[in-house]
Amino acid sequence: MPNFPAAPDSAESPLPPSPQHPCTPPELTAATWDRAARRMLAKMLAEFAYEEIVSPVPAPAAAEDAWTLSLDDGSLLGFRARRRSYDSWQVNPDTFTLTPPAPSTQPPTAFGDPYAFLVRSRSLLGLDGATLGHLVRELSATLAADARIDHTALTADVLADLDYAHLEGHQTGHPWLVLNKGRIGLSSADVAAWAPEARTPQRLPWLAAHTSLAAYRGTAGLEEPARLYSAELDPVTRAGFDQALRDRGLDPFHYLYLPVHPWQWDEVVLPLFAPALASGALVPLPADPDVRLPQQSIRTFLNLTRPDRHSVKVPLSVFNTMVWRGLPSDRTLAAPAVTAWIHSLRDADPFLREECGVILLGEVASVTVRHPVYDALPEVPYQYKELLGAIWREPLTGRLAPGERARTLASLLHTDPRGRSFTAELVARSGLAPAAWLRRLFAALLPPLLRFLYRYGTVFSPHGENAIVIFDEHDVPVRLAVKDFVDDVNIAAEPLPELASLPDEARAVLLAEPADFLPQFIHSGLFVGVFRYLAALCEDRLGVPESEFWSLVRAEILRHQARFPELKDRYELFDLLGERIVRLCLNRNRLYEDGYRDRPARPRAVRHGTVPNPLYRP
Repeated sequence: MPNFPAAPDSAESPLPPSPQHPCTPPELTAATWDRAARRMLAKMLAEFAYEEIVSPVPAPAAAEDAWTLSLDDGSLLGFRARRRSYDSWQVNPDTFTLTPPAPSTQPPTAFGDPYAFLVRSRSLLGLDGATLGHLVRELSATLAADARIDHTALTADVLADLDYAHLEGHQTGHPWLVLNKGRIGLSSADVAAWAPEARTPQRLPWLAAHTSLAAYRGTAGLEEPARLYSAELDPVTRAGFDQALRDRGLDPFHYLYLPVHPWQWDEVVLPLFAPALASGALVPLPADPDVRLPQQSIRTFLNLTRPDRHSVKVPLSVFNTMVWRGLPSDRTLAAPAVTAWIHSLRDADPFLREECGVILLGEVASVTVRHPVYDALPEVPYQYKELLGAIWREPLTGRLAPGERARTLASLLHTDPRGRSFTAELVARSGLAPAAWLRRLFAALLPPLLRFLYRYGTVFSPHGENAIVIFDEHDVPVRLAVKDFVDDVNIAAEPLPELASLPDEARAVLLAEPADFLPQFIHSGLFVGVFRYLAALCEDRLGVPESEFWSLVRAEILRHQARFPELKDRYELFDLLGERIVRLCLNRNRLYEDGYRDRPARPRAVRHGTVPNPLYRP
């Protein structure tokens, strides 16, 4: 038997969990784990059924919301579920039962174990051994994170008083992707230090990168890196960086400065850039004094010490959701050019600029550091071309009117431990009827998105993490903020005149799609990725029927179209109201299309059939 350390004396303060002092984290209790596991199983069944990975059938001689799924050994998994918009499913996590296969006459027993479901359905799911093994690993990491979030959860009324930066750490992850916090590559200690739900302010160390390896880009006013550094670093810190280089006989004029994630330094920079460190092409620098907080995307940090300074996005080479979370070199270089173009469209358009007041949080500066070997090998996996760099993004500070408050769109899907919906809390505070509040929400979100689509053939993918709702002092939605342009802006493949001003550097990295597919990004990012869950929540918690919810969305689209009749041909070209839309599948990517294989390019969502559009009217 191993000689484990004795439990600490109860009179002493317990040591924090660490590899040197192992102990069970406080959130890992049977009750917390079981709740998280049942929710995970419900989500797994719902999203797998939506993507037609599994096909439940109505339970015979039972209520209309009772369903069964036959597993590999002939046992029947029973549960209750409601069919929702886009042919999706809402599964009740407290209704799972397992009926043994014939000839057993044993009655059904309660069930709620997602691991056991994977074991019993691996043939049904058609998973190979490698995929299944990594899937279980991601499942465990996601459940552990869910348990941590549950253990530290705040009530909806408390959450409603948090500012934008701190509310981010209370989000539960992508609602559609089942394994949304897998973070392959991070240890438990890493997660405790750096995950958004850890809510731990941190300081970031910096690097100096020689211009033979590194390149800088900036928008107007930040054309020179010195202008960025004078805003982001206090004079003492900047002078210290310069002196650190001079002490090594190096000229600061030939170097660019960038923050680096400590995990990335340890796991990627130090081993893979060792020759550059040996030659002095890369020089490690200390952390600057500012304290930052990781956000939902895990690799983006908001500045708590100086909220007026830029947010910074740095590569973190962990495998999470669908991709490795590095920073692609070509996109990082082009990010300021994309921002400048998007800003130019808004600034020249009175509707966007004045009526919508849309806030476009631009990626205004970037540093990209090439790897001298990997960047010369186009056939290597894409994660080796995203190793080192930084993007500086405009902060919300200074862009809100007095009394306004920003909240991530993802927060509208949150439900607290007492079952109180965050959206219901905001509606109650507003004093508006639920349907009236939803009208205001759609009037805040949709017009700027529709204007970019119809007028400029340009579409954002406004999902829960990159779309921000701005509320007035009464918690009524009033306008929209958007971020992540270089990753989530797409353009029409057709040669529209409005796209002629797009710079070549930006055009080279933005995804171009046929016009009939471009509306799919609003459907998948906003309507399927957020609104299908919000519609169900509003019916269950606010008494707004799902059909009325979608009628309100449709009415806002038609209102916008009536406002600009001269764009009638664009409404037909970019049709949001057609009878059916393509079903994009995010979970199929992991299970079948890509698995956990290395590949030379980032994956894209799988297309699998079509689903009915709730915005369609005959």
